[in-house]
Amino acid sequence: MGEMAAARPASVRVFEAHGIDFCCGGKSPLADACRDRGIGLDALLAEIDQACSTGALDDKDWTQADLNDLIDHILSAHHAYLKTQLPRLEAMLDKVRSKHGERHGDVLEPLAATFGPLKRELESHLMKEEMVLFPLIRSLALARDSGTRPAAHHCGSVRNPLRVMLMEHDSAGEALAGMRSIAGGYTAPADACNTFRALFWELSELERDLHRHIHLENNVLFPRAVELEQGLLA
Repeated sequence: MGEMAAARPASVRVFEAHGIDFCCGGKSPLADACRDRGIGLDALLAEIDQACSTGALDDKDWTQADLNDLIDHILSAHHAYLKTQLPRLEAMLDKVRSKHGERHGDVLEPLAATFGPLKRELESHLMKEEMVLFPLIRSLALARDSGTRPAAHHCGSVRNPLRVMLMEHDSAGEALAGMRSIAGGYTAPADACNTFRALFWELSELERDLHRHIHLENNVLFPRAVELEQGLLA
C-alpha cells in the first residue's frame, strides 16, 4: 500500500475514504487490506484509477522530487500544522472536558489520556527530525550534488535515527487509532455543543494530516534517504 500511495498520490484519498492505513501499515499488501475491510480488490483499484484520472493539483509525485524540496514540503505543510494545532487542540479538549465531563467523561477522559502523551511525543519527534534527521539527509543530498563522500555524523548511518522515527510513527499511529475508537469514529453526541463538534472535526483532521505526513516519510523520504546513503558509500 505504501508503494501504491507513493507512486499514485491520488490513491491516498481512496485509502482515507475506506479507512485503510496506508502510512504505518504501508508495508501490508493491498489485497490484505481489502480483505480486512470487506472491500473487493478490483473495485478499489477501479476507484484508485478514477481518482488518479481526476487528480488534484496537490497530488505531486514526491518520489521524483528533490529531497530538499520534499523536506521543505514536510516542514511547511505538516510540521507547521502540528505546531499550531497540537496546543490548540489541547485547549479545546480541556474546555470540552470542563463543560461536558460530567455527562461524557467516559469518552472525554480516555481521549485526553491518549491525546496528552501523543502531543508530547509528537513535539519531541518534530524537534528530533528538525535538529538531527533532516540536516543529515540534507548533508547526504549535498554530498551527492557536489560529488563528495558524506561527512561523518555523530549518529552514524541515517538508518539509526530512521529506526527511532519509525518506532515513533508506529506509536503515533496506535494513538490515532485508539482516539478514533474512543470517540466512536468522531461522531459527536446529540447534545454536543459547537465546540464539542468542532473538537471532533479537528481531531479527525489531525488524524488525516498525520496519516499523510507519516506516509511521506515512511514510504518516500526515508527509503530514498537510505538509497542515497548506500549509493554514496558504495
